[in-house]
Amino acid sequence: MFDIGFPELVVISLVALLVIGPEKLPETIRTISLWIGRIQRSFASIRREIESEIGADEIRQQLHNESIMKELEETKNTLQQAGQDLRTTINATVEQVETPAPSDKSESRTKDPD
Repeated sequence: MFDIGFPELVVISLVALLVIGPEKLPETIRTISLWIGRIQRSFASIRREIESEIGADEIRQQLHNESIMKELEETKNTLQQAGQDLRTTINATVEQVETPAPSDKSESRTKDPD
């Protein structure tokens, strides 16, 4: 995060030793370390909450998309079945139109005139 090398840490330590003093320096370092730890934990917690919320939104979106795809598949199957029924009806109608109906003249020839 910060680009602090060893020479910078030595300078910071010497300034802290001169400003705070040797008696209070260990206590001050512990206090600063505690605050830094708390800040890091709070940032990590916030990041986890945001990531989980984003993940939950993605899952909700995916479930919504899956339900839409299922509905589309059902509609497709219904339309295919309706198309098949329509083709069957058309074929039956065409066969009825193309097949000649028995005429009355052929029946009169086979009967005996009495």
